[in-house]
Amino acid sequence: QVQLVESGGGLVQAGGSLRLSCAASGRTFSLYAMAWFRQAPGKEREIVAAITSSGGSTYHADSVQGRFTISRDNAESTLYLQMNILRPEDTALYYCAARNTPGYTTGGDYHYWGQGTQVTVSS
Repeated sequence: QVQLVESGGGLVQAGGSLRLSCAASGRTFSLYAMAWFRQAPGKEREIVAAITSSGGSTYHADSVQGRFTISRDNAESTLYLQMNILRPEDTALYYCAARNTPGYTTGGDYHYWGQGTQVTVSS
């Protein structure tokens, strides 16, 4: 089992920045590919970014490419999402997720999920 706890969300003006964190506990963090997902009210959950277990390869959705950066610190068992140039359409509940494979997937088939942290971007 892996337990995931997100933090760092909040209210920010358009153009601002936030850094989300996801603290993992339980099994060895470095064995898991990780991802950030988000879900806005009335919309389906979508993947934002993903990273391999080693951190050597990443994926960013087109909508956040060039603005968001996923990273991880395996020594600290923590996943990050640096979000810059935030837009009102980035408003959503952001979740981190873990997959018990070295490689990530861009689908929703992750094995462990956090409870989410709310990000609200005002115009």
